Amino acid sequence: MSTKFSQDVVPLSDLKVNPGKVVNHAKDSHRPVLLTSRGRGVAVMQGIDEYERLEEERAFMKAVAVGLMDVREGKTLTLDEARKRLGLD
Repeated sequence: MSTKFSQDVVPLSDLKVNPGKVVNHAKDSHRPVLLTSRGRGVAVMQGIDEYERLEEERAFMKAVAVGLMDVREGKTLTLDEARKRLGLD
């Protein structure tokens, strides 16, 4: 998902005139839309499906990083210990 500046940068005035068009563009393109005011970026709009996908991906990556840190610090369990903790013994 890379931003296409020719299509994905929208002045706030355009959003005020035709909000549905801007929202549909963000939803259909699966790319964020950069909203600008006086030539400066002020906000980002994206479709809910893309937002949820990215949040799930971010949470997964965070869990992987925490797991790798635990392994590095020696915070591990044997398979039997894990089963016992999960009540699968």
